[in-house]
Amino acid sequence: MPPADARNGFGRVRPQWSLARLLFVLQVVVVAVVVLAGTALVWYGAKQRNEDAARDEVVAVARTLAAQPDVAEALAAPDPAAVLQPLAERVRADTGVDFITIMSPQGIRYTHPDPARIGQPFLGHIEQAVAGQVFTETYPGTLGFSVRAVVPVHDGAHRLVGLVSDGITVESISQELEQQVGVLVLVAAGALLVGGALTYLVSARLRRHTHGLRPDELSRMYEYHDAILHAVREGLLLVAPDGRVTLCNDGAGVLLGRDPQDVEGRRVTELGLPESLADSLGAGTVRDEVHLTDERVLLVNVSPIRSGGRDLGSVVTFRDHTELQALSGELDSMRGFAESLRSQAHESANRLHTVVSLVELGRADEAVAFATAELELAQQLADRVVGAVGEPVLAAVLLGKSAEAGERGVEVVLTEDSEIDEVDLARVDSRDLVTVLGNLVDNAVEAVVERPHPRVEVTVRSPPEGVLIRVADNGPGVDPESARRLFARGWSTKDSQRGLGLALVGQSVRRYGGDVEVSHDGGAVFTVRLPTGSDVVR
Repeated sequence: MPPADARNGFGRVRPQWSLARLLFVLQVVVVAVVVLAGTALVWYGAKQRNEDAARDEVVAVARTLAAQPDVAEALAAPDPAAVLQPLAERVRADTGVDFITIMSPQGIRYTHPDPARIGQPFLGHIEQAVAGQVFTETYPGTLGFSVRAVVPVHDGAHRLVGLVSDGITVESISQELEQQVGVLVLVAAGALLVGGALTYLVSARLRRHTHGLRPDELSRMYEYHDAILHAVREGLLLVAPDGRVTLCNDGAGVLLGRDPQDVEGRRVTELGLPESLADSLGAGTVRDEVHLTDERVLLVNVSPIRSGGRDLGSVVTFRDHTELQALSGELDSMRGFAESLRSQAHESANRLHTVVSLVELGRADEAVAFATAELELAQQLADRVVGAVGEPVLAAVLLGKSAEAGERGVEVVLTEDSEIDEVDLARVDSRDLVTVLGNLVDNAVEAVVERPHPRVEVTVRSPPEGVLIRVADNGPGVDPESARRLFARGWSTKDSQRGLGLALVGQSVRRYGGDVEVSHDGGAVFTVRLPTGSDVVR
């Protein structure tokens, strides 16, 4: 069954034409109307010109004939017809007019193409000519409708002695016009064919662009398209081959921190995006690539668009992975805590077995001494961290990372000048602290794990201007060239992995308007300063 909007009030199906066909029919009608109207105007103009030319011709012939002295003399003769009839017929044959009538001032004919009508009254108006005026008119005479002129004839004393009238029939004018109309019709038919062919080409191109859809389908598609663009939370960009953004939905505006109307029409290099992200938008196909902006972690996909062998640009989608990345970081921390508890449980079991064995061997004093020494060593680290770091999240991160690094043979030490209270961190999100400290410690441990006597020193302090975190290691350090790229997305000291750890550190630091300093002091030294005043940038 056809759709409801395809039926009229009588239940009959209306033709469902595509937009291209509707415009084709409309254009053909417009071209036909224009061509026919133009043809009619040209025909009317030609008709008027022919009639004007006929009037000018008959006036000229009549004036010339009336000015002949022989005509005035013949009108004064006893038998004017005998002299004037041969003269009038000769002039009529030479000029091509249809009739020449020379008459008396009273309108009695002396000449006529039909000799039988000589002596009869002239059919037409002569009053103006009798009054001395030259005039023309279209009048039905003995030969039918004709365009005629009537001219007075004066003698040497300027007395009216007769009248001269000549004319061209309307039928003769029409025959001449028909010859012109034939050419005009051919030109009009050619214009109509050319216009129709061009209209068909335009219609075919439009059909390709609209895919043969009807106007109501195109309208619905636009409404759905607009609704979807505003409804989806994913960011969507359409980027032209020249790198200019042609479409930006609301989701992309939010994720990029820009007004969608401000984004559209600009090149991707003009949007203030991180260099790596801007490069990826023009790099062809990209699948689930992670990029960092100052505020968010984005999962980026780029798909080129091609149609009919033509490059139409690319579709870019963004998904916000900021919260997921934060949860992933917290999960990694929890996993680290669990691993450290497992390792501590393993060590505790080994120590307990040692103590039990010493007791069984009857060496109770040695068992007590061994257990006490191990407890003191473990407690010293916990007491040192808890005493210096009043913030529970930082303390937990340090204890977990220390245990995890210790299992890998790396010593993590909290420096003596470390001291920070919970109140000092009122303006800093604990998740950002975990991100900064955890990733810096992980990076330092990775740098020294294969070196002799691996050691990582951590300093956490809260000077008046904010929070200071320093992580130093005795690894190979960082060369100046790498230092400039440390906090870019995916940079890693390991060739086999392109991590996000240091990039996330840089993002967190920028979010608070802080800074990161990288130096070399027997190894790499990372110093992070986070302001905690009222002017913190979030």
